[in-house]
Amino acid sequence: MSSMHRDPRRPGRGLRAAVAAAACLALAPAAARTQSAAPAERPSVRVVSDASGSRLQVDGRDFMVHGMNWDYVPIGQNYTYSLWTQPDDVIEAALAREMPLLQAMGVNAIRQYVGVPPRWVRYIYERYGIHTIINHTVGRYGFNVDGVWHPSVDYSDPRLRAAIQAEVVRYVDEFRGVPGVLMWLLGNENNYGLVWKSAEVEALPEGERDAARARHLYSLFGEVIRAVKEHDPGVTVAMANGDVQYIDIIAEECRGLDVFGTNCYRGISARDLFQVVKDKLGLPVLFTEFGADAFNARTMREDQETQARYLIGQWQEIYEMSAGKGRVGNAVGGVVFQWSDGWWKFGQESRLDIHDTNASWPNGGYAEDFAPGENNMNEEWWGICAKGQPDARGLFDLHPRAAYYALRDAWRLPAY
Repeated sequence: MSSMHRDPRRPGRGLRAAVAAAACLALAPAAARTQSAAPAERPSVRVVSDASGSRLQVDGRDFMVHGMNWDYVPIGQNYTYSLWTQPDDVIEAALAREMPLLQAMGVNAIRQYVGVPPRWVRYIYERYGIHTIINHTVGRYGFNVDGVWHPSVDYSDPRLRAAIQAEVVRYVDEFRGVPGVLMWLLGNENNYGLVWKSAEVEALPEGERDAARARHLYSLFGEVIRAVKEHDPGVTVAMANGDVQYIDIIAEECRGLDVFGTNCYRGISARDLFQVVKDKLGLPVLFTEFGADAFNARTMREDQETQARYLIGQWQEIYEMSAGKGRVGNAVGGVVFQWSDGWWKFGQESRLDIHDTNASWPNGGYAEDFAPGENNMNEEWWGICAKGQPDARGLFDLHPRAAYYALRDAWRLPAY
């Protein structure tokens, strides 16, 4: 029981000193560049393919995404908290604590949902050299139309489709030309939320209803992709699908997609995923989420070693599946899930100051703590950094876990 109420484990004095030293070393050149260099322009990002496979290129240079699902939520807060509504001095102080740690690890891109102002995307890029993947959920968690909240989006509703597309385009226009934008990312496992009903869908045989709902979803994605490219022809567009579900429908409806992004939780290996995407879509693959939790649901203890082992195994496969290695050749990187623990995720709106050890869902791909019929995925323990208590301004320290250092060392190996 005591483990449910304890603070994240603090590293020893030597570890804290090492982290601080790495952060200082990483920050110094970035600050110097900011002072001496001319204002940055948005980098050119494109997909190139040849006999060796597919790559992302940024300003003509091969670019493997060493990405991080990054947010800033102090203990005691939840999904309603926004760093970007805080005073500028608080935002700058928070970024000064976190971005050097990301730099020192080798992170070159962070994934953020719309809501981050363009000036902070530019600030992060110019000061710390880190790109941003900007993510619009395309109604995944509900949508507001004319003051009416729709908690479950009916993707066959013309009004909702038009409103969602218009909002995406508004954001694209807002970010057009902003330095630091790596790509646009659409959705977040929207294929796992096809629960809405309509007369058209309900009239179908039960076995055909999910595919019909998916057809409406991905046809909207196709329309949004085209609209984004009309408003910002130079931008790269990806999606965040749940695994490869409905990939045949995606192939038919999502023409113009540049990168197939997938939240992949198959365990230490994605097995045939890369080949399936190559055969069905002919697109590069970006893991928009991958990783492992740092808690063992059997022993009821933190387990940094297993988390690190899974992340290294997953990254090794991404590396081996990238261009030029003699295998499938379409992996262009991954975005680790996630940077720091989300203490709000199990209760959502309750027990926000307790690091819950309740497992939320089962996954046999993570065999160490899996038992048939029982949950083993601990939502509040996915961070590669543990989180300290906030001060009066909501600022807190991070305590990197073993996975942080393991990936840092792996990412020092040149991708190509």
